[in-house]
This record gives sequence, structure tokens and C-alpha cells, in this order.
Amino acid sequence: MSVLLETSAGDITIDLLVKDAPKCCENFLKLCKIKYYNYSPIYHVQPNFSFQTGDPIGPEAKDSHGGTSVWGLPDGATKRASRPDKAAFRPEFASKRKHAERGTVSMATTPSNANPEERLAGSQFIITLGDNIEQLDGKAAIFGEVAEGFDALEKINTAFIDHSGRPLQDIRILHTVVLDDPYDDPPGLVEPPSSPMPSAEQRATVRIAHDEVLEEQHDVEQMERLRREREARAQALTLELIGDLPFADVTPPEQILFVCKLNPVTRDEDLELIFSRFGKILSCEVIRDRKTGDSLQYAFIEFATKEDCERAYFKMQGVLIDDHRIHVDFSQSVSKLSNDWRSSTNSKTARSKGGFGGFDSLEKRRQFRGAEGGRERSDGYNYVFEKGERRRAAQQDADPTLLSTSKRIPRGAMAIEVLQRDLLTPTQAAKYDRYPTADANVAGLTLPLYVVLGSALAGRYSELVILSKRV
Repeated sequence: MSVLLETSAGDITIDLLVKDAPKCCENFLKLCKIKYYNYSPIYHVQPNFSFQTGDPIGPEAKDSHGGTSVWGLPDGATKRASRPDKAAFRPEFASKRKHAERGTVSMATTPSNANPEERLAGSQFIITLGDNIEQLDGKAAIFGEVAEGFDALEKINTAFIDHSGRPLQDIRILHTVVLDDPYDDPPGLVEPPSSPMPSAEQRATVRIAHDEVLEEQHDVEQMERLRREREARAQALTLELIGDLPFADVTPPEQILFVCKLNPVTRDEDLELIFSRFGKILSCEVIRDRKTGDSLQYAFIEFATKEDCERAYFKMQGVLIDDHRIHVDFSQSVSKLSNDWRSSTNSKTARSKGGFGGFDSLEKRRQFRGAEGGRERSDGYNYVFEKGERRRAAQQDADPTLLSTSKRIPRGAMAIEVLQRDLLTPTQAAKYDRYPTADANVAGLTLPLYVVLGSALAGRYSELVILSKRV
């Protein structure tokens, strides 16, 4: 014997276990025959456990009476029992039947008021959404199993639900079809000629209708804006993780202008002179390569006020400077600002002022690093730097006669010659007003075996640091 449940999630075919639970099967078959379950909501969804249905109005509705058995002769319009004394019946519990497989169908039961050891059932039934649901054994009376429609069960299992287990968008039994009925109708049972329309009580329980199409977000421009915002937040959090930002929500200063596409010969003082017509300039810095001192063709200009910066932005876009048409924009860098804040934060005066770095509107929020976890920064923007070069520069500052250069080690080389040209970089040579003799041999070095192997196999030891003393 089988029954087809047409639900808004899909069709479910249930095979009935007539021999094990004849009374439960008869009750279920006859209720399906008189369309009692039509428009009944699915509720108490517990993912990977079970869901419940069979209350024609829904357990949360004030008009709900919990449902009735077929022997209570429910009214076709109100779904209420014409014989309340027959609204419940004693279901069969087959000891050999367990809720072991997904799709097990059983009548929901409740203890009798007269005898707590006795359990009664009405119209509500349960379908399991997982295997080995032992908690229902002995409490729910098994009378069938799902033969087809496991895709519908999966949709119910993954539906969005509220705290009580009710799907946010209604899932309902739309129609029932009895495929085979071996039982005689109870006296007084009336089969409707067609499927009845939902009652007013049932329509009142609708939250989001099962056939309502939820509009998706198709605004391409808005979706792109949201994508960029998420990407920006992720990048800011990454910079906070590695210590480049004090916190992810930091915003760049509004009075610093970024200038690019400069001529390599343009100097700091040239830019400062040109842009000073718009207002007082606190700093003007052309960013240069640390090794060669060559201009990287972009600069940062810090004005005293935001208004001066805005005037320069609108007036200097595309202006020709030293035969190069420059591009200006508002700076998005917080490197220098971050360094100022760190320095202020470490000072006793700033700490006594409160906030972060003496700024009341800022709050220090280090989620992933300790108080001493930040990186050391210099006074400039430091976009191009190397740790080794910085260390050698510090050594040279300690001893002005000590010169530090580097020479590339050819991959797999076993020996290397140091020429006089290797003792000074072009910048150093210009500083000391003399150029070295190009090919004069100063020293020859035999490289250790671990350096040779590391260079040949792993690409390590690629640079030789040369220290020389100027006399």
C-alpha cells in the first residue's frame, strides 16, 4: 500500500507497513483520502534528525487543535473532530521496527492523561532525516517508509528555519494521492469531490508563501561595490596581521597628495616650489631607490590643510613638469601616519592623553599582535628597502670611513674576484667625488663548499657583502 504526498519541496512516496501497524496505516490512508492533510505545514524541522507535519493548521496557530484521527470524523472546512471522544487512538508499536534508516515514517504520540504508560496518536506524523534515530524508538509508532522522494527530504533538511524549527519560507503538503486502499471507509466518513481550498485559519499562518519567488540581488553595480568593500576589508585585515597597519579600520590622511609619472630629474625642492602656490607645505618627498638613489618617479606632498590639498588636486591634474605630464591623486598610504602613531603611543606624554597615540578619536585594537609586535619603521615612507641595506647603512653611520657594498654571486660559482669597482656604489662614488679604477683586482675568494652547494641547488647565498675602509 502506498500514498503519494505532493509537497512544495517535491513529491514523496510512502510505502505503508500494513502488517506491522494496520490501525496506523488505516488512519493515515483515510486522512489522505479525505484530503485532511492538504495545505498542512511542515514544522519542527531538526536537520539530520526529523521533521513533523500532520497538524492541518500548524502547532503555533491559536486556532490549532493538534489534529484528529479519522475516527473523529473531521469536518472538511474547519478540520475539527465531529466526535472529539474518537480524536485519538492507540497506535501499534512493532518491537522489530526501529528508526534505523532515513525516511522512516511514524505517528507522533503523546502520553494519555488517564494512563501515562499508554500513548495516543491523532493525525501528526514524523519522517526521519537521518539514520539511527534511536531517540524516537518507543515514542513514535512506525507505520511506513519513504520509497521515493529523498531529494525532497534533502530540501527540507537544508531549509532555512527559525528557532522553533519552522522553515522561513513555508513548506506545505499540497495534495495527497492514495495509490492503494484495502480498508473500508469508517461509518460517516465523507470524501470530498475535489481538493478543498485552504481555510482562512490555514492562510493566516502563512509567513512566506511556498510559491513566492524571492527576488535575488541582480544590481550589478551594487554587487560589484559590495565585492570591493569585502576585498578591501580582507586586505586591511591582512595588513593588520603582518603589522603594517595599527588596526584594519585606519583611514589615510586627507591632506597628503600622491604625485606620479614624474620626470626622473625632478627634485624635491622643484615640486615643493611648484605646489607651494596652493598653501603651506609641511613635507615634500620624491621616493627614491635606496641602493642607487634614482627617482622612482612618484612623490608625496603633505599640505598643512585639507583645503589646500584639494585645490592642488583639481589644478595640477595633467600639468607638464620637466616634459612629463604628471598624475595627481589623494594619497592612500598610511605608512608615515602609522609610524607617527606608533612613536606617539610609546611616549609617556601621549599615553597620558588617552586614546591611541594621543588622539582621542582613535582606539588601539591589536587583535593578533602584542603591544611590542609591530615592525620598526623609519621616518620616511619606505616603499623600497632591504633589511641588509638598512643594517649596513646603520654600520656606516657609526663609522663614516667604513664602506659597505655587495656583489652578486654567480649560481654554482666556486670562486669570486673582487674588483676595485665593487668597493663603491655609484651613489657612494659621487658622494666622495672620485670614481674607482674599473678593472683593478683587489682580492680573490674561494667560496666554502656549503655556499657553492647552496647557490647551485637552492639558489641561496646569492650576494656577497663587501666591507672596505676609506683611507
